[in-house]
Amino acid sequence: MSVYLDYNATAKVRPEAAAAVAWALETGGNASSVHAAGRAARAIVEDARGQVAALVGAKAPSVIFVSGGAEASALAIGSAVAAGFERILVGASEHDVVLENVRAAGLPYEIWPVDERGVADLDWLADRLRTEPRAQVCLMAANNETGVIQPVAEAAALARAAGGWLHVDAVQAAGKIELDFAATGADTLALSAHKLGGPQGVGALVAGPRTTLSRQLHGGGQERGYRAGTENVPGIAGFGAAAKAAAADLPAIAAQAAWRDGLAAAVARAGAVALGDGAPRLAQTLSYATPGFPSELQVMGLDLAGVMVSAGAACSSGKVKPSRVIEAMGRPDLAPFAIRVSGGWATTAADWARCGAAWAEIFDRHQARRRAKALA
Repeated sequence: MSVYLDYNATAKVRPEAAAAVAWALETGGNASSVHAAGRAARAIVEDARGQVAALVGAKAPSVIFVSGGAEASALAIGSAVAAGFERILVGASEHDVVLENVRAAGLPYEIWPVDERGVADLDWLADRLRTEPRAQVCLMAANNETGVIQPVAEAAALARAAGGWLHVDAVQAAGKIELDFAATGADTLALSAHKLGGPQGVGALVAGPRTTLSRQLHGGGQERGYRAGTENVPGIAGFGAAAKAAAADLPAIAAQAAWRDGLAAAVARAGAVALGDGAPRLAQTLSYATPGFPSELQVMGLDLAGVMVSAGAACSSGKVKPSRVIEAMGRPDLAPFAIRVSGGWATTAADWARCGAAWAEIFDRHQARRRAKALA
């Protein structure tokens, strides 16, 4: 039986979410219609809105349903441009979705550096905001590759004091650590259902009272006029159910830190380096690099052994390439040799143990091949 340890790419669909999707499909109806079927669909959407809001400690009206984390960040960044911000400060380890939307915004932007652990440099941010205030600041809650948790509340305080907005990509953090929207100080927060065990193709932007949103998709008045298009009722239903289940599962996710650390200790004996070690990290995420052992060989070898992991972000058209995040941490020498192991709601201790055993076998075979090649 195979072992799935790539939850940071996409989580297995939770049974609660699958059941909610099936119920919404059976119910039918357009949530904008006023007849009985439409009212039933609207009730499903609003129930889910409350469930998603509860996961991140927000108020239900602040949740805008969109097609996923990419659209959520695009809406946040586009709204900042429309609001008159003249520049953007974006974290060096941000997901490509945020970075590419920043580049597409057409405003001057600066890359906000991280330290060797992958933690954003708050002194750098404070210095930039003193000399050039009123910027949109982008900082993810937790990194998708390393699991490093960022100092969001501290960054929010600096941004607000300078008259700026903070956008937080919380796609990887939601459902894995406690999030309280008000306590983060964020102005906007991006979420995605499929990272929680919900369906793909649905997400949300949570927007605070300081934010003025400007819709990027035009044509209808859905989502209080912020996002045109008929609501994806089944997807939203699954999102809400997954959010509710994820909130209940937070203690179980936190318990995976011991399994993560056990694997980290095992691979360290072979010379692997745990990335982000020493920084607060998601309990179910481990990124490590083994000098001389290319990422693609590790991923393929583990896949053949029935263990599914990744070489980093899964949003690059299936390509395995050196991690920009690891390079930003000052370790370009490790970037070609890194893989990511990420558990989730259905992961067991045995899954992590099997990954370690399989990795040790393929590492030994790789070393044997290198020795044979050296002697040839």
